[in-house]
Amino acid sequence: MKVYVGNISRHISDEQFHALALPFGNADSVSVPRDVESGRTKGYGFLDFANRDEALATIAGLNGKDIDGQILNASEANAARGVRRF
Repeated sequence: MKVYVGNISRHISDEQFHALALPFGNADSVSVPRDVESGRTKGYGFLDFANRDEALATIAGLNGKDIDGQILNASEANAARGVRRF
């Protein structure tokens, strides 16, 4: 199950992002999109879990959490989000 986490720091590393989920479960992979020119994150990332219960625990644990003054929003990633169909 893929988890979307928004409003993350523009300076977070992949390792730091992965560590956010560790209290709830071990993500199999992480993806933090970055701006090509600045190298800063785009403010969101994804965590992939093989275990659905760990993914749901991560969503519950991170959604609304204050990290360095930024309130995270976490939800199940929606493959159709942001996709334009013509």
